[in-house]
Amino acid sequence: MSQAQYQTLIDAATWEFIRATDAAYPPDAATRSIQEQRAFYDQMCRAFHHGYPKGVTAEDQSIGGVLCRVYTGADPMVLYLHGGGFVVGGLESHDAVCADIRARTGLGVVAVDYRLSPENLHPAALNDALAVIAALNTSLVLVGDSAGGNLAAACAHVLTHSQTASASILGQVLIYAGLGGDVNTGSYLVHANAPMLTRDDVLFYQGIRHDGVVPQNDPTASPLHATDFAGLPPTVAISAECDPLADDGQTYVTCLQKAGINAHSILEPGLVHGYLRARSTVPRAAASFGRICDAIGHLAQGDWPYGENL
Repeated sequence: MSQAQYQTLIDAATWEFIRATDAAYPPDAATRSIQEQRAFYDQMCRAFHHGYPKGVTAEDQSIGGVLCRVYTGADPMVLYLHGGGFVVGGLESHDAVCADIRARTGLGVVAVDYRLSPENLHPAALNDALAVIAALNTSLVLVGDSAGGNLAAACAHVLTHSQTASASILGQVLIYAGLGGDVNTGSYLVHANAPMLTRDDVLFYQGIRHDGVVPQNDPTASPLHATDFAGLPPTVAISAECDPLADDGQTYVTCLQKAGINAHSILEPGLVHGYLRARSTVPRAAASFGRICDAIGHLAQGDWPYGENL
């Protein structure tokens, strides 16, 4: 898609968000050193952090040997896995997002500070997330954005096929997740040069997580590579239209539906990767965040408001 087409497809408020992001996190950040990328990302996230909603509190604690931030709220809990390409991000980068989920849903939220690449290759991040889930040993809704969405789906896969898993996964909400789709077709090509995330960025982050060799047929790294989707939890996948990862959510939902799982996909028109940070300034992003929180709330209650599984 040409930049001229994006000018029409993306509205003015979203363009303002893109410019604000680029000012703090350069579009070529993926070509910089890891240390520079993390500094840029932290700087960008601070620019969009406007404090906690009234009544929301949080504290850091070790759970299963992994540093987490716990936002106190009602049961069941939300386990949040942050985005950042498995390279950047942490408890600070998605602090405001988790606080807002807590405020909107009333549910307790646990954010996981999983290990990052390239210092810690796959499956280090996955193992951290699974360790937290095992230690919590309670009913959870898994939520993740981008790389975190990949981790959430990978956790769901591992736990579904485990004979010893004790936690109950009530559902998962995957937000513009990279799930291992074919990078040579569909949205990966149509939106190869989208604002906020390009196909080249995706390839970079895939490679660095695996020391340059992306494993094939490994659903713990690429949940779309699973051969059996039976038994997975109810799932809502939300994708941004202007994103090379846009097709992954729909493809994953189709696989789940074929296996008889309640699954629903939402494609957000005119939105871009990373739009969670625009939820307080861009009407389209605010509306999508409302749908995300509604999905979390329904899954926590065991509701399925999306009609019949087709």
